[in-house]
Amino acid sequence: MPKMKTNPSAKKRFTLTGTGKIKRKHAFKSHILTKKSTKRKRNLGYFGEVNKADEKNTKLLLAMK
Repeated sequence: MPKMKTNPSAKKRFTLTGTGKIKRKHAFKSHILTKKSTKRKRNLGYFGEVNKADEKNTKLLLAMK
């Protein structure tokens, strides 16, 4: 059986934590920032975790078992 290939776009977007969870960045932080509140922009800057429901698909994209 051939090796699983890592999806290049997923490789750029997700990182693994030491405990095996998948970190992701928030959306809506790239442009049109003038109408967004400072609190909202600050909270979008922090990393989040991939939802439990999406974890299996994300791990497949990252070529993990």
